Formats: sequence, C-alpha cells, structure tokens
Amino acid sequence: MEKGKLVRLLLAEGLIQEKPGDIMEDIAANIIRELIALGMLHQERNGTELKVPSMYRQVSLIKSEKQDFLANAANSPLRVVIYDDGKDITSNFKSLIIRSLFVITAERCSSSFGATRTRGVSRASVETFCGLQFLLVLDLDGEVEYLPNEVGDLVHLRYLGLVNSELNELPQTLGNLQKLQTLDIRMCGKLHGLPIGVLSIQNLRHLLMSRCINDGEIRVPKGIGTLANLYTCTGVYAGDGIASELGTLTQLRELGVKRVSEEHASELYAAIMKMKNLISLSLEAETAYTDEDERLALFPEFELFSPPPLVQELCLDGGLVEMPVWLASMSNLTRLELYFSNLTEPPSTVLQFLPKLRHLSLHDAYRARCIDKEFCQEGGFPELQTLNITSTFLVDWTEIVNGAFPRLRSLSFNCSMLRFLPEGLQNISTLEELSLIPLHGDLARRLNSVENYKINHILKLEASFHYQRFPWIAYVGSPHAVLKQA
Repeated sequence: MEKGKLVRLLLAEGLIQEKPGDIMEDIAANIIRELIALGMLHQERNGTELKVPSMYRQVSLIKSEKQDFLANAANSPLRVVIYDDGKDITSNFKSLIIRSLFVITAERCSSSFGATRTRGVSRASVETFCGLQFLLVLDLDGEVEYLPNEVGDLVHLRYLGLVNSELNELPQTLGNLQKLQTLDIRMCGKLHGLPIGVLSIQNLRHLLMSRCINDGEIRVPKGIGTLANLYTCTGVYAGDGIASELGTLTQLRELGVKRVSEEHASELYAAIMKMKNLISLSLEAETAYTDEDERLALFPEFELFSPPPLVQELCLDGGLVEMPVWLASMSNLTRLELYFSNLTEPPSTVLQFLPKLRHLSLHDAYRARCIDKEFCQEGGFPELQTLNITSTFLVDWTEIVNGAFPRLRSLSFNCSMLRFLPEGLQNISTLEELSLIPLHGDLARRLNSVENYKINHILKLEASFHYQRFPWIAYVGSPHAVLKQA
C-alpha cells in the first residue's frame, strides 16, 4: 500500500487522536515510522510503498479475529474487502453495519508480459454501496463508470477513493459529504473537472487528482482557495485564474500542477512561494509537439521562481536547458525527479552536493551519450540511496571514482543503448540492487565474462532480454542466475 494512503486511511478510520499543536497526518506518519523501525512494516519502491511481512500478517489476522476487529458483536463486518467479479452484491449486504469498504477490481493476467486487466464494478453494486449509511471509507479501485447522486447520502463518509475509474463526471451531491477528508480521483482519464459542490466540503484535507506524468489535468471550480483545511492538492490546472487562488492555500503541504504555461506562470510561482509549509511539489510544463512529433515543453520564467525552504520532494517535468540556480540551495531536498529537462550539462554538478538527497530519478533529463567520472566526485551524493536513469542516448558510463556514492543501495537503468557499466562500480560496497531493463546484448556478454567482477558483489539483478518470439522477458535474481538466461 502507498504510504500516504495508509496515513489518510488511519485518519478516516478515526484511529488517530488529535493533539493540540500537532497535525494528525504527522502523528500517523510517526506511528508508521515506528512500525517500520520495529520491522512490522517493510518499505518498498524507494520508500513510497509499505508491505506487511508475512509473519506479522498471519499474527494480525489471528488477533483481529479474536478481538472482533473485523466483526462486531452481531457478526456484521466492520471492514470489508471485495474482489468484485461483476456480479451483483447479495440483497442482505445493506443490512450489515460496514464502516470501511474496499472494492478491488484489478486482476493480474497470466500473460508473460504481466499486463493488468481491470473489470468494472456493476451499476447495481455501486448503488448498493451508496446505501451503506454508516460508511467512513469507500475505496473503489477500478473501472467504475457510474456514481449515483445517492453517494451524497453517505454523510459520515471521510474517505472516497475512485482511482482508475471511468467516470465522466462527479455528482453535485458530493457537496453533502461535509465530513469528507480525502477525495482520491487519480488516473481517471475521462474526468476533466470537479463539480462546484466540492467547495462546500470545508473539512477536505486531501484532494488527489492525476499525479502521473502526461496524464490529463482536472479543472477545479473557482473558489478552491476557500478550502482552508486542504493539505494536499495534486493534478490541478492553474489557468483560468486558479493560480492566484492557490496563493491563499498557504497551509498546503503537497501541490501538483499540470500544464504550467507563460499565461499564468508568474502568478503560480508567486503563489507557491507563499506556501511556507510545502513539503512536496510537482510541476509539469505545458507540452507542444513539432511536425516530427518531437516533444517540446519549457518552464517559462523559471529564473523568477524559488521553492519554499521546507520542500523535501520535487518533480519537474519539462525543459530546463540549464539547472536552476535555486536547486543548489535546497538543503532539505530528499527526493528529486527530472523529466525531459533537455540539459546540456550534467545535473550532478549541482545535485551531488545536496546534503540530504536520497532518491534521484533522471528521465531523459540529460542528453548525453557518455557519463564520466565527473558525474560524482569523491564523497559526492553523500546520502543518495537510489539512482534511476532513463535515456535513449546513453551508451557508456566510463568511471566512478573511489568514495563516490557512499550510501547507494539501488541503481536502475532504462537505457536501450547502454553498452558499458562504469569501472569502479565494484567499489560501491553498499549496492544491493541493479536493474538493467532492457539489457543490451553487448553488455550482457561482457558481464557474463570479462566484466563480471563489476557486479558479482550485488545481491539482486533485474534484467530483461530480447528474444525473437517475445519482445522482452524480465528476470530477477542473483547476477549469476539472471545472466545465465542471456
């Protein structure tokens, strides 16, 4: 489960007690950190997702049954998970006192490519769910095509999840959900706007809209600046006067803006610089394409911008040409993602000196065929744990100097032309995982023979190979076991 989602669910379930002077999300996050330290939760995907170890999962299930965590005295379940098969829910379902309902419709296909196929939740099922008057949490993960006006009757609802839905619109009756804290409508490709009734939900804390790169934006109604309790607002379009309204949301901690353009850039930057509590920021420049389908996106007037000092996570999708001067002063930055930056100089000249940077992803950010030892000096990137590089240009990384990347644990390449791994990779003793997807045939042959010494200290190798019959087949395991498949 996504770490942020667990925080929001803990709040919605009423499991976090509010304390004077403390923010409930911080209390929940501290509890999660304690569980991680105790080994009761494991972090995955660069710390953004959580997994319960199988041993603790079994113990939790046994205890929950004994303590009626999943059932009340009348044997009516309080928390229900449904793997929907498209059939209508039984007629007695409405009589149950259900507080949290999770409907999961995504299923993993058996194909070699690991594709995901989703099945829609039936109209009758959705209508039944909207009749469960005691619901605190309703999480519909999948192809929901219909949300009735009756959803507004769920007056106790605190969490509404509609991720991956096929909805074209949301009902105006959402405004009746006065206790709603979280509205999660990410990856809803057909949804392009929110009803004006959303402005009535003054307890709304987390408005999560499209957060994926290149997904369409969702337009919010004018008046969004009146949601004084909003801590998260992602996937928003800042045009049509919305940029200036965002400036009133000074309590925001996470902001994601789509299609940043010259039309509203100066207003948007001024608004963001007022957000002194901001921790996570994602900006995507407006995209245009040439006649040759080349992607053009450039952040306008970026020299006028400087993120608030507390920002820890930053994602920039769009042309920079050169690294912004303010990046060097972001001393609290722990995670940075750069997409299609079109940098002509290596970004590491600035980034390797950031004292807290732990996760770095460069997605077609640096148009270079070769990376040399200047990419990271001795002692450079002192806290970096994960480095992800995606490039259609990169062929060779020549050398890593001794003492560089002192804490690196995971190194990932999505570089179809990469033929050479750096000399000195063998000296990064902390490196546990290496991903080469795809793995070029020339590189595979060298790693299988004369250059095996560069990777034989690594515990886990993930690689994909090209076969005549199947485009790519991925393998995960020890370097020796994986390279045997090449």
